[in-house]
Amino acid sequence: MAARDASTNGSRPPEEDEGPLEIAIVGDLTDNASELTDRLLGIPPGGECTIYFDSPGGSPYCAMSLVSLLRLRDTRATAVVTGECSSAALWPFAACRRRIVTPYSVFLFHPMKWQSEEHIGIREAAEWSRHFAALEREMDVLLCDLLGGPEDLINDWIRTHRYVTGREMAEAGLAELVSLEPLAAILPR
Repeated sequence: MAARDASTNGSRPPEEDEGPLEIAIVGDLTDNASELTDRLLGIPPGGECTIYFDSPGGSPYCAMSLVSLLRLRDTRATAVVTGECSSAALWPFAACRRRIVTPYSVFLFHPMKWQSEEHIGIREAAEWSRHFAALEREMDVLLCDLLGGPEDLINDWIRTHRYVTGREMAEAGLAELVSLEPLAAILPR
């Protein structure tokens, strides 16, 4: 997932001090949670990284864990959406201090979906439903806060299950639009 390996204390060999750690969030967040957590913990508190996104989402709990790590450790992250950044992947994207998209980047906003693969009793289902409704409201508010953009527009995208392009994200002031040219000129090194 990372272009460079970081040791547990966050230090890198001198030949690798060429810029921030690069991390790829590709595929389902849930399937990669352990590795993504380990990579983020390899960045010293207050350190920099570039996170490349091509993810359809995954567990909202995994997304919140990644957001918590980025924010609580004051990670100076730059997000670059190379393909898709949808559903639960929107939260770690929004938690990045800088967000870069291309005209071909795609984002799917939608209400959270409840899925259970277990046989559960009616009381547990009722409690899960109560919890899930509260979690959905809190996550929607948090997404708007993290993105720092027009709440009405973001909430409309969520309610209507809207696919949003990179260009639309930039027009809404939520990201920087770049062409498919080398990023070297705009990323920190």
